[in-house]
Amino acid sequence: MKALLVDNINNIAVEILNSKGIETCVMPPQKDLSGIIGDFDAILLRNLTCITENVIKNAEKLKIIGRVGSGLDNIDVKSAEKAGIKVINSPDGNTIATSEHTMAMMLVLSRKIPMACASVFSGKWEREKFVGNDLFGKTIGIIGCGRIGSRVARLCEAFGMKVLVYARRKIDGFECFDKLEDILPLCDWISLHLPKTPETTGIINSKTIKLMKHGVKIVNCARAALVVENDVIKGLESGIISGIATDVFENEPDIADSPLLKFPDKVVAVPHLGASTIETQTKVAAEIAAQVAQYLTGN
Repeated sequence: MKALLVDNINNIAVEILNSKGIETCVMPPQKDLSGIIGDFDAILLRNLTCITENVIKNAEKLKIIGRVGSGLDNIDVKSAEKAGIKVINSPDGNTIATSEHTMAMMLVLSRKIPMACASVFSGKWEREKFVGNDLFGKTIGIIGCGRIGSRVARLCEAFGMKVLVYARRKIDGFECFDKLEDILPLCDWISLHLPKTPETTGIINSKTIKLMKHGVKIVNCARAALVVENDVIKGLESGIISGIATDVFENEPDIADSPLLKFPDKVVAVPHLGASTIETQTKVAAEIAAQVAQYLTGN
């Protein structure tokens, strides 16, 4: 049996698979797996390589796809299931890392830390230019309150923020809203924690931005598709949005032409680092590798 590992998965996955007699092949992210996927019984990947319908058609031996992380946006799950290929992920593994990362993005945006850091490294001392804002006392809208969103809500509460939640179910201890148009006008901050679905794609757009409080700040450590980037740019230009911290982009990893990068004084951007901690990457790689090994060996 052979397993393909792409997207820079922690080496513990190789150790676990090899210990169960499964041969492994490690590759960097691939644009198209169609020509090589036929040799493998399993594939482990993160979010950079796509498993398309065409890849599935060429996966003659493939039995299982293991997504090291929570999202399945880069996998054609329906085609895989139709072909009898098992698809698994690790939805709990990145909760702590992504929640802490969200708070970090909020803090650096509110205190203009990346901008101030760049200024200092250029030899300047511009204290007056980088006056920020407190999180304490501000109202944040948590848009989507699953594992990560609910943890972010608790962390924001610990910072002394008023937490409002947009979700389909009641969340104990928080004021909940089931209509986006009701929560948006109340928020100083908006943090996105929704999966990508037909209903959530483009949920932050020109119409919803017009409903927001003037000067709102947005954090997106979830999915790029939740946000219409060009509409956010107009929001930044008008002042409705005073800043955005984003971990995700529409055209990852080719982000050089992203309109968001035209606003270095209002945008904090990092390359999809939400789950990128040593602890989390080790944990999720081990979890998925163990499940793949169990599946391939009949356990």
